[in-house]
Amino acid sequence: MAKAIISPLIKRGEYQPKNVLAIVGKSSSIPSALSDLSKGVKVVSSGDSLSREVWNAPLKILAVKPQQFGNIKEFPSSLQSNDQFPKPLLISVLAGITLRSLKKAFPGHTCVRAVPNTPSLVGEGLTGLAWEDDITLDQKIAVRKIFEPISEIFELQERKLDSFLALTSSGPAYIALVAEAMADGAVAAGLPRDLSNQLAHKTLSGTASLLREKSLHPAELKDLVASPAGTTISALRHLELAGLRSALIEAVVLAAQKSRQLAEEFSS
Repeated sequence: MAKAIISPLIKRGEYQPKNVLAIVGKSSSIPSALSDLSKGVKVVSSGDSLSREVWNAPLKILAVKPQQFGNIKEFPSSLQSNDQFPKPLLISVLAGITLRSLKKAFPGHTCVRAVPNTPSLVGEGLTGLAWEDDITLDQKIAVRKIFEPISEIFELQERKLDSFLALTSSGPAYIALVAEAMADGAVAAGLPRDLSNQLAHKTLSGTASLLREKSLHPAELKDLVASPAGTTISALRHLELAGLRSALIEAVVLAAQKSRQLAEEFSS
């Protein structure tokens, strides 16, 4: 996700590769971290003395696994404060790590929580943002400039981020499961695997575009497709009997609950 965020910014000229410093946990992770990044980006391990330099940067993106959060220690920064940036800015994309926990771990920073999703990799993402009350307008603008090239942005109260994550961050996995199942069904009905995958993906993307561009309620589109005593209504009847609708609803609710549970664990 960190590469998905920074790569478009470098391509747009917002940041020069030589001014980007990435820290990974161990030196063996450096080659994979460098893959697909612009030449000139520096990647070092946390044990490298150069890693301390990141604390002097005016803006940092924290993109480690939540379980690694407790291993990161803030070091004093030599950054000169000003009216626009009274403190350096730290943007966290970690699930379950609250602003309260971030502020406690990084008291020398202004902290922001960002919840992007994987379609950001192709510039079609969604990002939820929540920030501390003392963030400046210039810092807000700086944060939005980071995520605007890859996603649509939603400024939310922090308590709503769990639900946002459950739908948008976990959602691509739900859709991927639906796409796989639809393609499997086409194979079972007689189509070749490659063609089944292609058709399933295109059907999903085309349907999403239709719903969005025509501002259709999903029920409207369903009723447009389902004719009396036809193939679609027969299939829909089976999906309702199988509990697909309820299963998807509960999946989103459970993901939101798990996100809240993680927040409680890391704040305790």
